Amino acid sequence: MKKILSTLLALTMLLVTLAGCSSADKPSTQQTSGAAEKVLNFGCQMYTDGIVNSVMDENGGWNAMRYGIAETLFKFNDSMEVEPWLAESYSVNDAHTEWVITLKEGIYFSDGCPLTPSRVKATFDYLKTMGPSGSAKPQKYLEYEAEVTADDAANTITIVTSQPYANLMGQLCHPTMGIIDVEHTTDFDNGVIGTGPYMIEKFNGVGVGYDMVKNPNYREPVPYDRVKILFMGDASAKTMALQSGQVDLVENITNVADIQKFKEDPNFTVDIASGVRCGFSWMNFNGILANKTLRQAILMGIDYDTICASKTIGGLYTPGFSVLPSTLSYGYENLVNPYPYNPEKAKEIMDAAGIVDTDGDGIRELDGKNINLRYVSYENRLLNDFSDAHIQYLAEIGIGCTTDYGSSDDQWSKLAAGEYDLNNNNWTTVGTGDPLAFMANWATESTYCSYSNPEYDALFSELKGEMDPEKRAELVFRMQQILIDDAAVLIDGYYNSSMIYSKNVGNAHIHTADYYWLTTEITPAN
Repeated sequence: MKKILSTLLALTMLLVTLAGCSSADKPSTQQTSGAAEKVLNFGCQMYTDGIVNSVMDENGGWNAMRYGIAETLFKFNDSMEVEPWLAESYSVNDAHTEWVITLKEGIYFSDGCPLTPSRVKATFDYLKTMGPSGSAKPQKYLEYEAEVTADDAANTITIVTSQPYANLMGQLCHPTMGIIDVEHTTDFDNGVIGTGPYMIEKFNGVGVGYDMVKNPNYREPVPYDRVKILFMGDASAKTMALQSGQVDLVENITNVADIQKFKEDPNFTVDIASGVRCGFSWMNFNGILANKTLRQAILMGIDYDTICASKTIGGLYTPGFSVLPSTLSYGYENLVNPYPYNPEKAKEIMDAAGIVDTDGDGIRELDGKNINLRYVSYENRLLNDFSDAHIQYLAEIGIGCTTDYGSSDDQWSKLAAGEYDLNNNNWTTVGTGDPLAFMANWATESTYCSYSNPEYDALFSELKGEMDPEKRAELVFRMQQILIDDAAVLIDGYYNSSMIYSKNVGNAHIHTADYYWLTTEITPAN
């Protein structure tokens, strides 16, 4: 009987272990008082159906961090300097190929499980295993060849890379590298378990949003008991929701007329500042735009100075011609733009290349067929307005273009699948504190547009391991010029971000790069 009882006890203990951790295992730092719940209603854009799975789609990582669910080993402070977050410290060998990262003590996931080196390794293993099946391309941040080992006794993670990394800590700041409890997460798309200040209570569906509650195991006071994420893609809908009091905070209101109204209303504060986002259109090299003359003509046929100064864009973009904003120190002022706005020259080079209109219908032909580009876009940060303007300018030089406008999810899935001729979006250029990951978008191994240039690839490989800041800047400069000369990308301009805060919420402190705004207190304006 004792043997049977012992066996039952052992099975019971095993079941408890397999069931995962409980928040009861750790005293909660978030004690509930008798005060009314503090609730923040946040109206925001829905990206990729709102999923919070960082490996299947890059937006998933951004969602997980923006909603306050996931955190990374390191983060950027307001001066864009890397500092530890879940990590306590790190050391690196002279060759910059072996990194030993010590974790902070006393950090728990929202399910009550402690953050351990083994659980960090499990996240990196998950990214490595699932990465090829998704479109987030986690190898942009940590190479697949990297060996990750965990020492729970020493509370350290060791990362050994096959080549030197000048900015690995910055790479690990990216939302794709957010740490989650892989072992106990059962719904990676809509229910990941993280260490952040908030956790998912309920996913209300695609197009609706999330009900979030504060993480009872969070190590610091959390400003709100609940956060309601309300998906709102239309800028006008966000405006009306904010004015009516339906929401307390919104992002990406880009209707110029609405922004002006908020500026004139003393109950609202509007902040507009130069950002590090670049609006650009991918040119699919695996199709009609493999023709370089056609790409060159497109660049010369669009007047960005006029577009950015128009009433529609309203100064929310600064025109430019390179993949990195002119505000960054990567030699923009020394780059040469061989394709400034010159519609007559655009027509001339197409005529010389035999790209002409033979039947008088106003559309030029290439290889005996009318040129009719497929332009994929979606409504956010004025992207549709840019693509509409592009199409009008292209028509004037005899290039046909058909719109394919849908949601941000449509745009991303078609980009990842290569189902487009032109596809525009708006990306942060130095999301890791350095342009390496952004410049990876045109490396053969990780491009989204079938672009391949051996000289660019060689410079990109050199950039990965170059430690000297001046030499890195020179490499980035040369890579930019290659993309410009190849007409590899269509630059809309550099986004001047606007944030609007209602008076009853006050001036929210938004961390640089908009990574983890929910982690900080939002103080009332009054």
